[in-house]
Amino acid sequence: MLNELDKELEKRGLRFVRYADDCLIMVRSEKAANHVMESVTRYIENKLGLKVNVEKSKVARPNKIKYLGFGFYNKKGTWRPKPHLKSLQKFERKLKDITSRSNAMSINDKIVKLNQVIRGWINYFRIADMKTSMERIGKHLRHRLRMCIWKYWKKSKTKYKELRKLGISEYNSYMVANTRRGYYWVASTVVMHIAISNERLNQKGLVFPLDHYLKVHTVI
Repeated sequence: MLNELDKELEKRGLRFVRYADDCLIMVRSEKAANHVMESVTRYIENKLGLKVNVEKSKVARPNKIKYLGFGFYNKKGTWRPKPHLKSLQKFERKLKDITSRSNAMSINDKIVKLNQVIRGWINYFRIADMKTSMERIGKHLRHRLRMCIWKYWKKSKTKYKELRKLGISEYNSYMVANTRRGYYWVASTVVMHIAISNERLNQKGLVFPLDHYLKVHTVI
């Protein structure tokens, strides 16, 4: 039924985008926006016999809008897309759930699941500007994986053995393997960054958010 709305908006010369029943109409001023809001609402309700959701319908600047998961910001006079803050937070929660130390999946299974989520999410938002966010999220993700690996090793003997196997000196392996410090601290150490380096995580198949974003990013 909203196909008729598309034709009406085109006839009026309005710039708009619609996905299902979610529609944005772009105008140049607040006065024009209020006028279009009133007239289009009247058309939808009187001509098409549909009910407009008053709570969700509003006049707003682009930086106050969330549309299909996207937000917008002004860059040198041009409005650019970015993932909305709520979308980023939801993405981070998914990654956090997968890398939770209480999650019983093996490290390899976690990486497989992470890759599915990372690729799917970034492919959807590939037109958005989010280089800084992907760099930050990727760094935090690798840190959480190091914590998972540290917990997976469990016993001090196993930790020592694995660190030695990964090229860490006897002294450093012994000191870190027998520390009473928490997972977060251990994962932050130089020893763990060398033992479980970014290169090793990459070799295990982990997709880095920033790398995948730079690969698929579509500039508009």
